Amino acid sequence: MTSIPEKGVFISRSIACLFAVSILFLILSSSILFQFGDNSLVPRSIYNLILAKNIKLDETSVPIEPKSPPFVPKSCKESCFKSNPIEPATSCDRNRARLKVFMYDLPPEFHFGLLGWKGDRNRIWPNVSNLSEIPSYPGGLNLQHSIEYWLTLDLLSSIAPNVARPCTAILVRNSTQADVVFVPFFSSLSYNRHSKIHGTEKKSVDKVLQERLVGYLKGRDEWRRSGGRDHLIMAHHPNSMLLARKHLGSAMLVLADFGRYPAQIANIDKDIVAPYKHVVRRLNASDSPSFDDRPVLVYFQGAIYRKDGGMIRQKLYYLLKDEKDVHFTFGSASSYGVRKASRGMASSKFCLNIAGDTPSSNRLFDAIASHCIPVIISDDIELPFEDVLDYSKFAIFVRGSDAAKKGYLIKLLRGVRREKWNEMWGRLKQIAPHFEYEYPSRDGDAVDMIWQAVFRKVSSVNDKIHRRNRYQMSQKFLNGYKRG
Repeated sequence: MTSIPEKGVFISRSIACLFAVSILFLILSSSILFQFGDNSLVPRSIYNLILAKNIKLDETSVPIEPKSPPFVPKSCKESCFKSNPIEPATSCDRNRARLKVFMYDLPPEFHFGLLGWKGDRNRIWPNVSNLSEIPSYPGGLNLQHSIEYWLTLDLLSSIAPNVARPCTAILVRNSTQADVVFVPFFSSLSYNRHSKIHGTEKKSVDKVLQERLVGYLKGRDEWRRSGGRDHLIMAHHPNSMLLARKHLGSAMLVLADFGRYPAQIANIDKDIVAPYKHVVRRLNASDSPSFDDRPVLVYFQGAIYRKDGGMIRQKLYYLLKDEKDVHFTFGSASSYGVRKASRGMASSKFCLNIAGDTPSSNRLFDAIASHCIPVIISDDIELPFEDVLDYSKFAIFVRGSDAAKKGYLIKLLRGVRREKWNEMWGRLKQIAPHFEYEYPSRDGDAVDMIWQAVFRKVSSVNDKIHRRNRYQMSQKFLNGYKRG
């Protein structure tokens, strides 16, 4: 028989073993809860406290800037999303945000549903705290007009935990507290992917969505309250919102240019010009080829025979095609064509941005990403952020009538000395980050610059309203005195 002392030792050891196993399970379950703190039973205040302590331990670490991404693949996820985007949230005082934005909870078919995303019945938006749950935007030329995608993601991230971003614009739940009412319709993607009628359809999906959007907005108190003037609608592709624009023209529009709009619908006084998303490979400032490493003087690759204002391309082709250090050829939008343009721009001193069917094109922003001095030949062009950026410091403007003169353009560009070129090249490398779309956004990138432009536009409108109101109160007092 087992003695009493031996039984005691056995029981003591069993209890100790059971206690150790329990502690192990507690540690494992706690780590899982902390890892998924958003949806766990851990109180948010405790979770944030733990995160704050972790930040403190890593204060001395220096973030490493990722290298330039390779050529953009089929989607933008690999090159437009930061390598480690989900970080402990930066301190963002929501009360000090420049712009408070109310966003309509439109059904997914107006936005991320166009990318194939399907939320459950209770979810309108993807979880932007987790990159794997954010649908990719299609690559190729679709990317040029993907502004709607980046702005919507940025607004959602302003209320998402653990996403580090600037605090220029924040999402608010009450429209009466908002400076701007944001309409999350991916109009450019809708046009690119769904503007054609298929099968037995009587209307295209794009047209149906536009009709539904107009009806929805016209029925909202927010629209009636301001007549739509405080609404922000994205229509970056020049053919997007063709049906709806005449009904919603009082709103503030985010556009590529004003080439296909009547002045009463779109103009620089109320609307925002946003940069295209470049499609060529982005150069790092430290790896950018210098003057001597760019053997090509002038570069242009694209459609040569265009209508209307784009006739200048054909004239320039015949003027420049035989110059020895000029690359002026037809180019396609295929992946091979984009790779070729990426190499060509990076080896050229000047890149031509010539008016086509519209005053602007993505070519300007490809040149900026390539640190190739843009030569802008487009008399009616409107440029992003020109109220705060002096383009003459890093680009050359040439009137179309001058460029069409024999020998004028080539003589002008050959006359730019190395010192002046280096000065413009240096400035170009400084401002290039202002034209980058990324998620999460960062201070001074394209998303942040657009929000700042909206803020300035809203401030300008408010200034005009306040000026009109200067003497209204005096008139009310006077009317009251007369009645008394």
